[in-house]
Amino acid sequence: MDAATAKVNYFSWGKPAVMETAADMMFCMVPFWVATAIGLLVGWLWKPQWASILLLGVKSRPRLVWDTPPGFGARRFWLAIMALSALPMWKEAWKSFSAWMWPSAEVLLVPTDVPVDVAGPSEPDAKERTKKEVVTNEDLDKLMTLANGKDGGPEWQIFLDKSIHDLKYQAWRREPEHDGPTEYKTRTVVEDTSPELMRDFFWDDEFRCHWDEMLIYTKTWEACEETGSMIVQWVRKFPFFCKDREYVIARRMWETNNTYYAVTKGTQYAPIPRQQAPRRVDTFFSSWRVRAVESAKGDGQMTACEVLCFHAEDMGIQRDLAKLGIRQGMWGCVKKMMPGLNKYRADRKANLPLSPSAKMARKFWKVPRHLLSEPERLTKSFDSENVRIVAVRDSDIQQENKNYVKWVILGGAVALACGIDRGAVGKFLVLGVARRLGRIGRRL
Repeated sequence: MDAATAKVNYFSWGKPAVMETAADMMFCMVPFWVATAIGLLVGWLWKPQWASILLLGVKSRPRLVWDTPPGFGARRFWLAIMALSALPMWKEAWKSFSAWMWPSAEVLLVPTDVPVDVAGPSEPDAKERTKKEVVTNEDLDKLMTLANGKDGGPEWQIFLDKSIHDLKYQAWRREPEHDGPTEYKTRTVVEDTSPELMRDFFWDDEFRCHWDEMLIYTKTWEACEETGSMIVQWVRKFPFFCKDREYVIARRMWETNNTYYAVTKGTQYAPIPRQQAPRRVDTFFSSWRVRAVESAKGDGQMTACEVLCFHAEDMGIQRDLAKLGIRQGMWGCVKKMMPGLNKYRADRKANLPLSPSAKMARKFWKVPRHLLSEPERLTKSFDSENVRIVAVRDSDIQQENKNYVKWVILGGAVALACGIDRGAVGKFLVLGVARRLGRIGRRL
């Protein structure tokens, strides 16, 4: 089986970057368009005399555009709100346009690493290590520190806790102390699954295309038989009007006491030039720890498998929209994973041949001894980790969704105010409606 698989010949066609940027802007403006539509609808029902204004507009279009809705103060206030709301999106659009017009030069990053004593095969010499290794022991140390709650970062906030038959899934997130994308932590426990099966399942790119609907192209560019390091290219399909994203990732795996640590991060790779489409994701970190845990059946057997994953990436989407989309789609993706895992388990029982990437999952190194110097790094379970988890109420979890409702209410109130005459009765009605909408907004 070839190491490169693809559902579509993606690179035979492309999407214009300008059109994609405009589509992203239109999508971000959806709450404001909804608010405007609601305001116009309420104004039409409240004041049917608008029909006469529309008839006049057929004869005098400039007058219709400028004089409807009436009220210079209301019009100026509405234009000010639209200008303020559009400013961040214009900034993001300029960044996207400048990155498209003046792409940065491709640089091949080849980090060095200091040879360490490991409980496994001997390390290659320094020259070979400098040439081959992109994922280093420092990346492994970062993953192990995160997995044991020793990173000292902000508190994790839980926002998802779901379970179905033989599967329990939890998700947390936090904002980094410095600039960077939102960080996510997930814990998945699957019954009657070994760490070795789950390890191969996540590493198998050829099979991933059968259960991960977002993955439309994958190719292995490098695979070191000695260290297990890989350079892989992914193209993922994004929803709505967003341009597809390209990932150039380096990954490697370590093992200790039947616990597997896999590090995957974005990298620069000269043989894969940056193109207009799909959009390259440069900031990417997605790593996990797989180990056996006690079954939830209560029999005391270590027949369940725990996957603790840490993920962060800059998708080039506005932060709040990205958080909302991830929260809405995360659980659905996990549920689709289970049928794929069951099929993968059946294929293994049938002794079907392994794919090239699944074979690479078995070429791992032992965790260096200096990273195992603290006993608690091997003995602490997830429940006893030194991690403070904030229990967020349902109202707090849904707060980001309600913020959009507040914008809709505000836009509707302004549009409604613009549709009423400036007389005393109109002002009285606007004041009464505004007070009611204000109370609704405070309840939200």
